[in-house]
Amino acid sequence: MEAGSRRLSAAVWDLAIPARRQPGVAMAGFRGRAPAQLALQLVPYPAVTVFIEFGDGVLIDDSGTHRTGGGIVGLTPGAVTAVGRDVDCLQIRLSPVLARAVFGAGDPTGVLPLDAVWGRDAERLCARLYIAASWDERFAIATTELARRREAGPAMDPEVAAAWHWMAHSHGQVRIERIADELGWSRKRLWSRFGTQIGLPPKRAAQLIRFDDAAHRLATGTAPVEVADACGYADQSHLHRDARLFAGMTPAGVAAAPWLDVDPVAWR
Repeated sequence: MEAGSRRLSAAVWDLAIPARRQPGVAMAGFRGRAPAQLALQLVPYPAVTVFIEFGDGVLIDDSGTHRTGGGIVGLTPGAVTAVGRDVDCLQIRLSPVLARAVFGAGDPTGVLPLDAVWGRDAERLCARLYIAASWDERFAIATTELARRREAGPAMDPEVAAAWHWMAHSHGQVRIERIADELGWSRKRLWSRFGTQIGLPPKRAAQLIRFDDAAHRLATGTAPVEVADACGYADQSHLHRDARLFAGMTPAGVAAAPWLDVDPVAWR
């Protein structure tokens, strides 16, 4: 296990990540302590994210629904805020290719409680994770559970998986028509199969991947005009529109987002 600590405003975050990363999976353990309650708006990411909370953290979605104990956050969940003072959270990010097998379907809509997808198995899993003696033990338990569900879950068309990986490797800067041509599929077939199995249309998925690249560049202090150029946006206003679309913020707001201040440590 690798560990680190980072101060965010008045809060101190202790972070742990597994020594070895499994393909399509990124895990991290977050422990945050603050003198007063913190509210961090999540910045969308091209993965399905599972939060399992052992402290007082709460997820609040754009409908105002409060979810204690964590939840599953889809690719485009809307405005989601994590609130808490004594946070103790296991966070698992799954590639949509893997998430289909693990959850038995494409992208979950919005924010769902874990038991809405895994039923009573979710309660048993959370109980085991809660009493685990270390982050390493929690990572091992979660890895075993994911592997079991992946084996039993539905397979994804290899062409759809290839399309996603192509988008990811190009940081969303690839034309959908080119992917369809390379796969030997019609644009209509790719649109249909990709949307059903990933949960987003191909164009929106590529937009999200490109925005994620832009968000992390913005978080390093790179000027929006330079980010827009590097990420293949037509101009700075195009970047502004995508920042509003996915994060509900301006590029300057994304650059200053506290969530991304923690993110590079856990997901480097």
